[in-house]
Amino acid sequence: MQRWKLTLEYDGRPFVGWQRQDNGPSVQQTLEEAIERLSGETVRVHTSGRTDAGVHALGQVCHFDLEKPFTGLKLRDALNFHLRPAPVAVLLAEAVPEDFHARMTCLGRSYVFRIVNRRAPLALETGRAWHVMRPLDAEAMHAAAQVLVGRHDFTSFRAALCQANSPVKTLERLAVERIGEEVRVHAAARSFLHHQVRNMVGTLELVGAGKWSADDLRRALEARNRSAAGPTAPPDGLYFVNARY
Repeated sequence: MQRWKLTLEYDGRPFVGWQRQDNGPSVQQTLEEAIERLSGETVRVHTSGRTDAGVHALGQVCHFDLEKPFTGLKLRDALNFHLRPAPVAVLLAEAVPEDFHARMTCLGRSYVFRIVNRRAPLALETGRAWHVMRPLDAEAMHAAAQVLVGRHDFTSFRAALCQANSPVKTLERLAVERIGEEVRVHAAARSFLHHQVRNMVGTLELVGAGKWSADDLRRALEARNRSAAGPTAPPDGLYFVNARY
């Protein structure tokens, strides 16, 4: 039995999220079925972090155990064949020790949220970025974002259905930059609460639009109440970037 670590890229639009669900196709189900078609084995795939419906991945990490022998290159290419036409790609397949666990041994996760900030509608980026028409001040967003960096009670940015044992998390990085008409929000932490990144981005958008100040953001954080913070940004612009081990 060999444990395999996969690095995946996927477009989240056709999926109900990473996790298997009864209401539609998931990335997990799609991958597990591809593995079964390839090997004849029924496996359970474990991921570094579950993504919601419509959320994308540039470097999602998962693992599973397989009896049939493969090389990493053969497994990658064969899985990509069996994944077609689903918008999921195996970028890398690596043999790892049996004590590796995509979620339990993960030391950090990072995301990027893409906002296309322009008046014109999206022709190529629909479903892949959040379209915000009103002008955004990325520098003001970045300055205010530093209020959230560090160890805090993030109840104000936590989804009502979040299953985490505690709302206290340590946010290692929250940075905002503008590249042309695109505003990117980068977030890194050991782990995140459900919808935390999308809720932080939705609140920072208010700052960028001049509706909120950094002090307003601080008060929302200290309120420890979801209704005190801004709206939840759509899933379209959110990408799981990588997992650190």
